[in-house]
Amino acid sequence: MSENNEEVTNGEPEFREESGAEELIPEEIVNGYSHLELDQQVQALLTDLHSVRKDVEVNKDLTQRAQAELSNLRRRTDDDRITWQRQSNSRLLVKMLPVVDELELAVTHADDGQPSESWVEGVKLIQRKVATLLESEGVTKIEAAGVQFNPVEHEAIGTEESIAFSSGSSIQVVRNGYKLHDRIIQAAQVVVAR
Repeated sequence: MSENNEEVTNGEPEFREESGAEELIPEEIVNGYSHLELDQQVQALLTDLHSVRKDVEVNKDLTQRAQAELSNLRRRTDDDRITWQRQSNSRLLVKMLPVVDELELAVTHADDGQPSESWVEGVKLIQRKVATLLESEGVTKIEAAGVQFNPVEHEAIGTEESIAFSSGSSIQVVRNGYKLHDRIIQAAQVVVAR
């Protein structure tokens, strides 16, 4: 008899049950195969082992997929939260844009009619403060004057013949356009050269 409880008979090892070995194998498994011949028991156990290994692989794959989906969901949720935070002030900012345009218009017309210098300086100060506020919130002005017309950023409200500008260029900005981060919140209204 060898150290690992094997007996050699006819050149092949034979395993003996130790006391307590039955405790390691549940009784329903032992009884499930006891009606079969030994070689049939081995074959049935190998088949079951193969089936269990397949189940383990399937469950492992499902677990990995679930973990990946959870990770993707967390990433998407974080991205959505960041987007929501960036866009949460857009309604307020859109309401402020006409004020900015009116201030620019007032400053432009003040240069023509000779208003008092203190009035002009006050209006310019307000314009700078509002522009600074918009920039701090991620609002930037869309370049429109003298650039090639871009239907994504510009809205054509008319065309004019022009020698100074090439065809398709914006020759006059009627209303400024603005972006909030990368999203256009107001297209620039322009007159386009023919």
